[in-house]
Amino acid sequence: MKKYKIAFLLSHSIQYFSPLFREMAKHPEIDLIVYYCSDECVRGMKDVGFGKKIKWDIPLLEGYKYRFLKNYSPKPSIFAGFFGLINPGIIKELREEYDALIVHGWNYFTNIVAIITAKLFGVKVFIRGDNPLNQELRKPRYKILIKKIILKRLLFRIIDAFLYVGQENKEFYRFYGVPESKLFFVPHAVENGRFIKGYEGLVKKKDELKNEIGIPQDKVVILFSGKLIDKKRPMDLLMGYEKISSEKKALVYVGDGPYHIRENLEEYVKEKKLVDVYFVGFKNQTGLPKYYVASDIFVLPSVGETWGLVVNEAMCFHLPVIVSDMVGCGRDLVKHGENGFVYPVGNIDRLANYLLKLLMEPNLRKRMGKHSSEIITKWSYKEDIEGILVALKHIRKD
Repeated sequence: MKKYKIAFLLSHSIQYFSPLFREMAKHPEIDLIVYYCSDECVRGMKDVGFGKKIKWDIPLLEGYKYRFLKNYSPKPSIFAGFFGLINPGIIKELREEYDALIVHGWNYFTNIVAIITAKLFGVKVFIRGDNPLNQELRKPRYKILIKKIILKRLLFRIIDAFLYVGQENKEFYRFYGVPESKLFFVPHAVENGRFIKGYEGLVKKKDELKNEIGIPQDKVVILFSGKLIDKKRPMDLLMGYEKISSEKKALVYVGDGPYHIRENLEEYVKEKKLVDVYFVGFKNQTGLPKYYVASDIFVLPSVGETWGLVVNEAMCFHLPVIVSDMVGCGRDLVKHGENGFVYPVGNIDRLANYLLKLLMEPNLRKRMGKHSSEIITKWSYKEDIEGILVALKHIRKD
């Protein structure tokens, strides 16, 4: 059996990627090493989105081989833009005989250096990103023209395989000239097993969990989970909530962000005299299941969400989901009218109508939630590994 030697370059350790790396490391056909350009996440970092220092409470560096590369950037940070990561050590590392280098995106100096170095050393290069075409087309025309020169005519021509995470991402690559023969499906996924286990262990305690949060048991709970930042449009949800006349409603915001955004939301609640709105702040990975189980409807109203992995999470907890049409995963995960609804971003009335429908129809919520749990089983790390292996075997034939 051929054992493929793979290097995966990532800016920093990410809670959604580490479980994937552990599964890859177990596979008999894969010899994996992960190169990290920054140790910010492991040390605990000030996340500009959450507005506070974050250190994840699940293991990020267990079960697979990894190395941290020294960062020589004058402003070393994953939040410092293109030159925030300058790790020349990747050049030496890629002298080893790898079958493939997987690079997550092209937004850092180190990524570009790694791609060029790998090609010079005869290492196949795979790109994995999550850029959706529908958001790309909203950009100014001059930016698209510049990117067509940089991506289509230069960078993408030297890439051996593109690991697309969903349909909008696939269309993005096609838009910039990538042929079908170089496209391989490696879906965006979360640690389904851990979240499903959390659901099964807590679902019978739903009323108890509501009590712990302070929510009356007779309320139908709408959940938002994520950073309270402008692009996620948390105010849209609050305004939609305001339009619902039902007394059964409750709204929970899990997450944090810049103080002024949370303050604006809280001021709106006071000004409009809205009731049963809860701001519980940032919750770490092991604390999230409690809030998903206590909830009945999940909403992500974002305008610039390249994917939205919180939707994957919510679906593991049998929740119907409502997303805007600018949430990257909507085209793949949200089957309109089957496991949730997709509405035009910013259309508060349409959002409110879908919320009201789910609030008033418990059987519909249950049916849609069950369908969510069925859909998400096909979006797992198993499919990721299969997709990577298909790409490896394809380029080997070439």
